This record gives sequence, C-alpha cells and structure tokens, in this order.
Amino acid sequence: MQEVNKRNIRTWSMLGQRGTICGVALPEIMADNSRCYVLTADLGHTSGLDRVIEQYPNRFINVGIAEQSLIGTAAGIAFDDNVAVVTTFATFLTMRCFEQIRHNLGYQRANVKLLGAMSGFSIGMFGNTHYAYEDIALMRVIPNMIVISPADATEAYKAIYAAIEFDGPVYIRLSDGVNSQMVYESDYEFKIGKSVYLLRGNNATIIACGGMVAECIKSAQILEEKGIHISVINMHSIKPLDEEILKSISDEEIIFTVEEHSIIGGLGSAVAEYYSSFEHSPRHIRIGVYDKFVAPGEQQYIKKVNRLDSVGIAERVFEVVSGDR
Repeated sequence: MQEVNKRNIRTWSMLGQRGTICGVALPEIMADNSRCYVLTADLGHTSGLDRVIEQYPNRFINVGIAEQSLIGTAAGIAFDDNVAVVTTFATFLTMRCFEQIRHNLGYQRANVKLLGAMSGFSIGMFGNTHYAYEDIALMRVIPNMIVISPADATEAYKAIYAAIEFDGPVYIRLSDGVNSQMVYESDYEFKIGKSVYLLRGNNATIIACGGMVAECIKSAQILEEKGIHISVINMHSIKPLDEEILKSISDEEIIFTVEEHSIIGGLGSAVAEYYSSFEHSPRHIRIGVYDKFVAPGEQQYIKKVNRLDSVGIAERVFEVVSGDR
C-alpha cells in the first residue's frame, strides 16, 4: 500500500475513483496476494485494468457481456479459497445481477468484492438505462453485504484495501470520473463502519456519502457567509452505519442526509431507520433523487437541475435552518 501523500492524492484525483482502484490499487494488491483474481464483463480497458491484464493475465477474466455469469464465476473462484474482485457498470452489476449477488454472495458469504463503476449520474449522457441511483438500496438489503461509497479517489484507494482484508462480500460504489474532486488533502484513518467528521458547526449537521461529500463542503462554505455554521460528516460506510456518531448527534435540532441516490432505500433511509427506535430524534431532511427518473445530461448538469450541487444543497439547508430560527 502506497503512502497517502499530497503527490499521490493529486494523481489519484486525476485518475478518479475507478482509475485509482483499477489502475493503481489492484495491481499492487495482486502483486502481494497471489490468490486475488479480477473479473469484468467486457470492461477491462474501459475500467483502466490495463496493468492487471498485462501483468496478471492468468488472474484476469473477461466473461464478456454476461453480467450474471460474471457473479457466478466470481463466486466459484472465491469458494476455492481466493478473493475475487468484480467490476462493471453499477446499474448492470446491481440490478441485472441482483438474484445472483443475493444467492451466491450474500447467502453464501462469498469473498467477492463488487466495484459498481459509474454509479449515480457519473456515466453522463447514457441516460436512465445506465444511471444507478437505486444501487445502495439494492445492495444494503442483502444480508452479509458491506456497502461503501467513497468520497473521493483517495478514499476509494483506502476502501479497496479495507475490502480485501474483510472476509465476505463488499459493494464499493464508484461515483465519479477522471479529474474528480478532492475531499482529503492528507492521510487519515479509514475503517469500515466508522465515519469521518470533516467540518464542525453548531446550526445543523449534514451527513453525506460519495461525491456529495465534496459538494456539501462547498455548501458549508456558502452557508458560512450567511452566518449558518454546518457540520459535515462523511458517512462512507452505509452498511454498517456508524451508529456511534449518529447517537452522538441525536440531540441536535436538524440533520440532513445528502446522496446522489434515491431518497428511498439509500443513506437517508438507513439513518432514518436508525433513529426510528428513538423516543426523541433530530428533524431529518433527506436530500437526493425524489422518486423519479431524471432528465439525462452530464453529471454536473443533472446534479444542478436536481439541486444536488453545492448551491442547491446550500439553498435547501438555508430554507430549513433559517425557517427554524
């Protein structure tokens, strides 16, 4: 594992989450672990797996455009005392293969790591057939499945190493392209199930995951100029949630969850489910995709139209917080 320093952080940011995992981390992991295999459904070069293909051809498998077979093959490899890493577009991985993931990975606790590439709106103009804003809901409902949504490329690098160390199925949601936004500018501790406090304020708390974390940091800066001081928590692990930090903010007046995902079944739902057993809990505003299909476009355009960019998030938080004053 490489040192997390400013130079590497900049490089990984240019590569994006998928490029960092597939082009940097996986070749390193395969060099250290001879029982690690990488599989894809006809997205080897597209996913940035060139180094894996060249250096470890006997441990790289391209099943073609056959995603359900991809999961079955990966499970079979894992059951032979190996670890299998699988990658394809998130929409096909989680929706087309749901039954195979549920039965082969969740039910049998197969040691398979799923990389859902181009989740959220990050695939751009391909449209709703390729957008994945239901994938968190699908994966977190499967017993034994870990669900991680990295905030940036550095966190993606840390997440795949943590996933490899974990014995069992893991879904890592990759929600950016190249030249992605940086959240972390120095090293920090990444641990499955433990969130990270990025900013601390006293007016409200935003809990975010994936690419929304960077947007929420910008939103906090916008709100600061209006005299509203916001805490921002990176809840990179959606399953398991960091219940300790949720309990610590249970006395707050208002919390927001922000995700590039449907408000049904994702991070917001997971947080709401946690607080459902509390006699008193914060007022909870969920910000995400509001139970609809979105108009297609480039990722930043879709975020802006759906008020999921920094300005839109700041406006929504301001409406709620200023209204409560």
